[in-house]
Amino acid sequence: MKQLNLIFLSTLLIFTSCASGPANRNNKSFNANDSITVHTIANADTITLVFAGDIMQHQAQLDAAKTENGYDYSSYFKNIDSLIHNSDLSIGNLETPIGTPPYSGYPMFNAPKELAKACKDAGFDILLTANNHSVDRYSKGITNTILTLDSLKIDHLGTYLNKDERDTHHPLIKEVKGYKIAFFNYTYGTNGIAIPEPNVVNLIDTLEIKRDLSQADQKGADLKIVCIHWGDEYHTKPNKAQKRLAQWLIKNGVDHIIGSHPHVIQPIHLEIDSITDKKSVIAYSLGNFISNMSKTETDGGLLIKLDLFKKNNKWDCQVYYTLVWTGRPIITNEKNFTLYPALGENNELSKNAYNKLIIFRKHANKVMKHNSDSIKPWNSK
Repeated sequence: MKQLNLIFLSTLLIFTSCASGPANRNNKSFNANDSITVHTIANADTITLVFAGDIMQHQAQLDAAKTENGYDYSSYFKNIDSLIHNSDLSIGNLETPIGTPPYSGYPMFNAPKELAKACKDAGFDILLTANNHSVDRYSKGITNTILTLDSLKIDHLGTYLNKDERDTHHPLIKEVKGYKIAFFNYTYGTNGIAIPEPNVVNLIDTLEIKRDLSQADQKGADLKIVCIHWGDEYHTKPNKAQKRLAQWLIKNGVDHIIGSHPHVIQPIHLEIDSITDKKSVIAYSLGNFISNMSKTETDGGLLIKLDLFKKNNKWDCQVYYTLVWTGRPIITNEKNFTLYPALGENNELSKNAYNKLIIFRKHANKVMKHNSDSIKPWNSK
């Protein structure tokens, strides 16, 4: 957590289009609800990806989840799990090692396996593990995280047992509806903690990234998506280094970029190539997905849905975004933490909690309204 160098369940869905026409159908179950606005693309080949921000585990979260028999995170995603399931692939940033007792929060995170199990149950298919807290529990933490995710059959990328594992499994290539999507994950650093050998944590290194992109091409990747841990904490605008690196990535063949680390929302930029008309989404920061952070703008984040489809024999896209807010027990008077839709009315929350949600929404909408290119609310005129 230093410096570099996503409701649909609400009464309003926010949308932006990277192409004309409505959005996609998905192949996972979706619970119809009159309050949900659903958009479809008449194209069976549409690929839907959902991305969530930082999944964190502070001490207050550990305390709230503790039970006589372990830890219970069933409340976390109950209001939004249909959304996470409503995709071909859902990806989240796991910003804590999954270790063994004793567990701990900031600054040296260490979460129980029940957190990973809750992510699996909520519908996450892929978890990103390269971030500045990857090495908080040293080699044991890296190893246990990998083994736990493997046992739960959750795909992951960003950290590896050794170089051979890294060379074999990065980039992570997933075949969806006959197309190969290559996912990449990198972090700016590990909070000054040396990466223990023989473990590997993917760092932002343009030479290494270029080799990875070439490897993806050799394996026949149709699309390349970089998930990257970068930027300045608590800054709602991307810094110059982020912008430069984003341009470099796109120039070198990356199709879309999903960012994390600042713990606040940063804008989504739509890059359109002036010659080829290729459209690339740059989501600079999705903010926090769930955490115990209370500083202004850190108590929620973006959940985005990226629809990818062929148009005139070229890849095109549509992007939806919505807001999620973390209900902390100290505010909601509930036993555990719960994610809530952050758009529209909410009759479940107390007046105090709802006011906190509104404050988050106000700040988030300001970022999206004033700092995002071609990103408009669904109902804007």
